Amino acid sequence: MNIVDTPDDSTLEAAVPAQSMVLVPLSRLRARPSKRNVRRKARTSIAALAASIRRLGLLQNLTVIPFGDDGDFEVVAGGRRLAALKLLAMKRRIPEDWPVPCLRVADTLARTASLTENVQREAMGPVEELLAWKALVAEGRSVEAIAADFGVTPLVVKRRLKLANVSPRLLADYRAGTATLEQLMALAITDDHAAQEAAFYDSPAWQRSPEALREHLTHDEIDASRDALARFVGLEAYEAAGGGVRRDLFSDERQGGYLTDAGLLDTLARHKLAAVAEQVQLEGWGWVEVAPRATAAELHVFQRVRRTRRDPNRTEAKRIARLEGKQSALQDRLDDEDADLSEDGERALQEELDRLGDELKAIEQTLTVYPPGAMAMAGAVVSVDHMGGVVVHRGLLREEQAKALRAQERQEAGGAGEERNAHEGDADEPAKPGISEKLAKRLSAHRTAALQAEVARHPQVALVAVVHRLALRVVLDSYGSGGSPIDIIATPPDGLALHAPDIGDSPAAMGMGKVREAWAARLPKEPKALFAELLALPQSELLSLLAVCVASTVSVLASREDEAPAAELAKAVRLDMHDWWTPTAEGYFSHVSKAKALEAVLAFAPDHVTRLSKLKKPEVAREAERLAAGTGWLPVMFRGEAEPDPETPTSSGIEAMPAANEAAAEAEDREELAAVA
Repeated sequence: MNIVDTPDDSTLEAAVPAQSMVLVPLSRLRARPSKRNVRRKARTSIAALAASIRRLGLLQNLTVIPFGDDGDFEVVAGGRRLAALKLLAMKRRIPEDWPVPCLRVADTLARTASLTENVQREAMGPVEELLAWKALVAEGRSVEAIAADFGVTPLVVKRRLKLANVSPRLLADYRAGTATLEQLMALAITDDHAAQEAAFYDSPAWQRSPEALREHLTHDEIDASRDALARFVGLEAYEAAGGGVRRDLFSDERQGGYLTDAGLLDTLARHKLAAVAEQVQLEGWGWVEVAPRATAAELHVFQRVRRTRRDPNRTEAKRIARLEGKQSALQDRLDDEDADLSEDGERALQEELDRLGDELKAIEQTLTVYPPGAMAMAGAVVSVDHMGGVVVHRGLLREEQAKALRAQERQEAGGAGEERNAHEGDADEPAKPGISEKLAKRLSAHRTAALQAEVARHPQVALVAVVHRLALRVVLDSYGSGGSPIDIIATPPDGLALHAPDIGDSPAAMGMGKVREAWAARLPKEPKALFAELLALPQSELLSLLAVCVASTVSVLASREDEAPAAELAKAVRLDMHDWWTPTAEGYFSHVSKAKALEAVLAFAPDHVTRLSKLKKPEVAREAERLAAGTGWLPVMFRGEAEPDPETPTSSGIEAMPAANEAAAEAEDREELAAVA
């Protein structure tokens, strides 16, 4: 066995320069950072360190060198500790001459000592730190005491303890780099190690995102941040009634947590809606029911009473105009990128917009008129919409009630009237204006271009539209448009670009342009020669040209979100705006309020609403465009259009061109244009 002799004191003195431990009054330590201190990074977390020193004392000495001849010292290592001590003295937590343990080193050793203290140390690993916090609790330390010791909030302590309670197998994977901190934070929503491991290891790697793991562990629970009923009832009311909540310590505080008692939530919602149902009952309906989560499919089984809208009187008209004027002004201010609104200012404007919308909706409800005998038979369903607001579906008829109402109408008409369909009429609730008139015209310009392209593909429908317009004027002696979107004078609405600057790049406009150019290159420009050429065309080609000409006169511009002119024409050509328009920041999201954009995101990417709500409006618009890609989402103005009918004849050369298949569609266009030309 080899024995190594330990050097005696004289050997150590020869190897190590002279240094000694001294107690230096705090007032004798210079606050200015020493030039010999190798650390140049700004000091952080001074208050937290000061709180820890006050409770536990100074656990590590400072390293100093003499400064001047007055007994002062300069700190070459321990600048954060010195700043924390100075802060305690300034707050009179310790005296100004509090004795500070210091290691005095030679001036020639100062920079080396500072570098050594910062380099020759190994930081504790994150897992070891978490387990150490867990051990403190096991020793009897309270969360509050630990928080005070380390100058952090109790929430920070609770979060670290939650992470420390993750499965040891997962912690080992985190230490090895095969699991991320975000994944551990998601798994920490439960303390069940078996459930944590099942969620992680039983899922393929591509399904281990934090969102997917959290969803796996809470699939039987209700996310308070996303559920409409939870928003309507309110987390405080739910908890006050004894409802259980599984809280995610790592989520935003506004998310609330996951509700574990769906039955209690439904009961509370029904009780809250009962007061609304009582008010609706006073309107004179035969029945009123409360259904908190009524879906569109469930409501579809009802037929609806035909209703009309009376014209507002002078007072009502003035009030409506005044409210709509205020709405427009507020929306313009929200849309103005130069307004430089703060988040609070933007939120206040949006809240005022919502209030004005609710007031307009209330006025609109008073203008709705139902047949006198129908209300006694029909009823209403009080429910909660997807945003957590109350919605009342009025004028609903069950099958037997609809039959009785039709029989009553026939009897009142003396048996001579035809049976009317109780499904006719508008939707129950008038659409609440949600976008500006400028954006409505922009969207409707795109709808116009798309409808032009579809009409050009359907010669039979184009022919019907022309005959329809001519018959109204010539046969039926109608001087008005009669609801026809066709301008028989043949003046193409070329001003679409005024409302939608990007219309020229749309598939519909480009397709129509190519087809018109093909026909223009083929046909003679002299009127007599053109007439002779048209006489010689086969009927199928003549109809194709007619379709292009008629399509070019279509104009369906609108000023409101709930307007959809030429619905019959759109239905006849099976207009599907998915083929012609894609939601983008510039095309939609930048032109609506932040709340309206988030409402759209809630429909196609609900998991991202909370994150996006913290961003500025331009960032929300860009993120909304990214998240909407491929989801098939459309704004209200474009919804409800049917899919193209394969049996409807098409021969003009325009085809729908979805972005995903644009190249193939362009190739098909070239072939069809060659055939037409």
